[in-house]
Amino acid sequence: MYYSLVRKALFRLDPERAHDFTFRQLKRLSHSPFQFLIQQSLPSKPVSCMGLSFKNPLGLAAGLDKNGDCIDALGAMGFGFIEVGTVTPRPQVGNDKPRLFRLVEAEGLINRMGFNNLGVDNLIENVKQSRYGGVLGINIGKNKDTPVEQGKDDYLICMEKVYAHAGYIAINISSPNTPGLRTLQYGEALDDLLSAIKNKQLELQGKYQKYVPVAVKIAPDLTHEELIQVADSLVRHHIDGVIATNTTLDKSLVSGLDHCNEAGGLSGRPVQSKSTQIIRQLNEELKGALPIIGVGGIDSLTAAREKMDAGASLIQVYSGFIYQGPALIKSIINHI
Repeated sequence: MYYSLVRKALFRLDPERAHDFTFRQLKRLSHSPFQFLIQQSLPSKPVSCMGLSFKNPLGLAAGLDKNGDCIDALGAMGFGFIEVGTVTPRPQVGNDKPRLFRLVEAEGLINRMGFNNLGVDNLIENVKQSRYGGVLGINIGKNKDTPVEQGKDDYLICMEKVYAHAGYIAINISSPNTPGLRTLQYGEALDDLLSAIKNKQLELQGKYQKYVPVAVKIAPDLTHEELIQVADSLVRHHIDGVIATNTTLDKSLVSGLDHCNEAGGLSGRPVQSKSTQIIRQLNEELKGALPIIGVGGIDSLTAAREKMDAGASLIQVYSGFIYQGPALIKSIINHI
């Protein structure tokens, strides 16, 4: 109930200012006498996936906590796993502001953040200071000024740095806000990237004597033929999981709403059906060869069940969490 009041106040602010303000407060609450305001005690619903044990199947998607600033506070809310990032080798400011827009009537968001983050080294320091006991995913990407042809080098740099600290590593090649990034999802470029990533993973396994799974995050805008090719590449390169999906460039469902024509990726309820369709098609192609982490428009227990019925082993929330608050976590975990 209290979140509806908090949201009303936050939604009077510019979305990015509201985010920054909220994270400052969460950091203050974490490990303080007032942590009870965000703490939720939820039943254990254990899931095994990618060789890891998750206390429940619901995670926080990448993008909300880019720098790992609030891992413990978010963990206190009951997530089974948290994915931080996207982080790049070097700090970057991202795209010009404003770059985040609410489509309140549709419970959606459009963002063109552009991988704004303080760099992988800063993230690692925050992870080291965290006390979070759940599975922590670290989502990595390339710097905007790194040519796409050299993009794999940025992923390998990040892998080297995050490997020892990650429960799993997510490879983001599907953000629409870094020029040329999505081309890494296709053909020889994808095969070249996945081959390099797999070799680096095996090298780091030997170095650290532990196996950290790698999942690739894909876009919801792939055609069926493209999806078949992606699935084939993921299986051939023995990738451990696939995250479906990122934001969409298709704004048809929000036509006529405020901010509907802003450049960037659309998330939230408007992408719900599109994401679920991709998961269903992926599940048919993969035939259990690797697990699917479903994300995109999960704003209710029903939406969560739809993703899992379509073939997702784990699920993640982002926009739905912004609109519904911690009660969404509780509703899903109590009844999933």
